[in-house]
This record gives sequence, C-alpha cells and structure tokens, in this order.
Amino acid sequence: MSRVYNFSAGPAVLPEEVLKEAAEEMLDYRGCGMSVMEMSHRSKMFEEIIQGAEADLRDLLQIPDNYKVLFLQGGASQQFAMIPMNLMKNRVADYIVTGQWAKKAWQEAQKYGKANKIASSEDKTFSYIPDCSDLPISPDADYVYICENNTIYGTKFKELPNTKGKTLVADVSSCFLSEPVDVSKYGILYGGVQKNIGPAGMVISIIREDLITEEVLPGTPTMLTFKTHADADSLYNTPNSYCIYICGKVFQWLKKMGGLSAMKERNEQKAKLLYDFLDESSLFHGTVVPKDRSLMNVPFITGDTDLDAKFVKEAKEAGFENLKGHRSVGGMRASIYNAMPVEGVKALVDFMRTFEKENG
Repeated sequence: MSRVYNFSAGPAVLPEEVLKEAAEEMLDYRGCGMSVMEMSHRSKMFEEIIQGAEADLRDLLQIPDNYKVLFLQGGASQQFAMIPMNLMKNRVADYIVTGQWAKKAWQEAQKYGKANKIASSEDKTFSYIPDCSDLPISPDADYVYICENNTIYGTKFKELPNTKGKTLVADVSSCFLSEPVDVSKYGILYGGVQKNIGPAGMVISIIREDLITEEVLPGTPTMLTFKTHADADSLYNTPNSYCIYICGKVFQWLKKMGGLSAMKERNEQKAKLLYDFLDESSLFHGTVVPKDRSLMNVPFITGDTDLDAKFVKEAKEAGFENLKGHRSVGGMRASIYNAMPVEGVKALVDFMRTFEKENG
C-alpha cells in the first residue's frame, strides 16, 4: 500500500527516512540483539541515545549553556499545571489567550494563584494575534505565558510580546523546530513532540536554570518538580525511551536537511503555495488575518458545512488524510509540518482546484 499525504495536526507525519531507519533497527539496534523498546533506560547504549538526542537539539536551536533540556511525560497539557507549580512564587501570572490551549493553560493556572488574562483574541474566534507591544503586565507577575502557534486556529506570534522584563513562558508544540529561535528570549519554551518531532507521549521543555529551584508550591508532587528531572538528566524514572530515540533521529534528519534556517525556507514555500491558492480561490477561503498566519496549520472553509464535509470525504478518497478541522471550529485544516513534502502541498492545491471547478 502506498503512503497517504497525512495532514493531521498530531500525531502527525514523520520523515519517511526516519521511519525506515527505525524499522530496520526495530528488532536489533546496532547489533545489541534487542529493540530500543526493550532496552534498559539505565544502559550505556540508551545513555548514548538520550545524550546524542540532547546534543543534536542543542546544536539545532543553539541552546545556551544556562538552559536545561528535559524530556518529560504527560504531554503539553501537564505543563499547564507544572509551570505554575514551579514558577508561581508570588502566586501571580499573566496569560495571553490566543486559542484553546492557551485558554486551558490559563484556566489551570487559576488553581494555583492569580492568573490574569492580559490580552485575548477570543472576540473574533481567535482569528488574529492581539497587539502585545504594550500590555498591562502585572508588576508582581512571576511570568508571562503564550501559546506561540495556535494549532486549531492557525495563528502564530510573528513577534514575541513585550513582557517588560518578566519571564516569558511559551508553548511551542506546533511550531517546534520549524524555524530558528532565539532561546535566550524565553524563560521556558516547551512543546509536545507529536506534531513536528516524534511520536505521541512526550514533551520537551527547555528551561533557564535559574527557574529550576527547590522553591515550588506546597503540595507539588516530586514528579511535577522541574528540579527532580533536571538533577536526574530526565532519567529520574523510566522516560519515554522509544520516543526519545525517534526524536533523536528526527534531529539528525533536520541537521541533514540543512538545519532550521533551511526548514524555515521550505516551510514558507509550502505555506505560500496553499495561502496563495486560498487568496485567489472563489470557493475556499482562509480564516486567519493574513499577517498572523501560521506556517504549520492552515485552516480554511467553503462557507457551506455540507460542502466542507463533501470536500473532506472526497479528499480522503483521493489519499489526503485528516483534513477535517478541529471539532470546536469545523471546516478544514491542513497541518503542513516539517515532514510534509512540498509535493504533498502541491497535490492538495491541485485537488482543491479540481474540486472548486466541479463544485464552484
């Protein structure tokens, strides 16, 4: 069976050569006679896998030495609680709510202190990024929180907010490693890996060392304390070892592809193909303010729910999977992460063009 073009928002498409390499090593990793899935996380061989993965990630993102890289379980949603538990020393934090995940993070933080919603785009169904150049930052805020790329709504912060000296915490789940990033602008940037980097079941958190302390909120579980994992180099308990192994392969693939600057160019090329078509189409149109459009997630509609459903059905029959929009917004969404080839986007645009002719 031939592979489909998978436009899923996550778990999402992975580079084919990474999957093939993993398949070849499935039963016997480099002559050790067992799969990485069966390997002790305390073994010398796994130590090489996790250390190699971290080194490649540090190289790709040019992570400064005063930042720790943690491979954690619980996904991005667990970070919604873990961040306030570890950072809310004054019990105050400011949240910029630009989509469902930022909203969930803000709601979770309310359990631990005063979580202020200092900007939001909910008034227009999260179809834009609010002006964040002069926000009412709380003088005693422990941090300012954003979700940098909004998977459901297809918006992206092109400029980071002016936090007026406060620590910036960013969920980068759906734009992780899609372009170069200045890590030093963040206190924490973290993301679930199942969109742009690896299989589901893990989050990577890159944390400035001064934020990793023993001073956490009373009642914070040992497993939800950053210091627990930082002190143990992500091996306090059994980590998601197979996921770390695949992520490591993806990091190597990204380096081979030319690093993050090359990926940004490639991603811009793919997004332009799709957005240019949407802008000229008489049937389909995008739902996001053009200046705030994501390179990774492209939502679009016809304006007719029956026609949307027909499109999704026929697209699936033609080998384009997972184009249905998130259940909270409907319509369609094409997630065009790093591993989606340019050919996939071209093929989708050709299909949309034909569909428009037949249904316009």
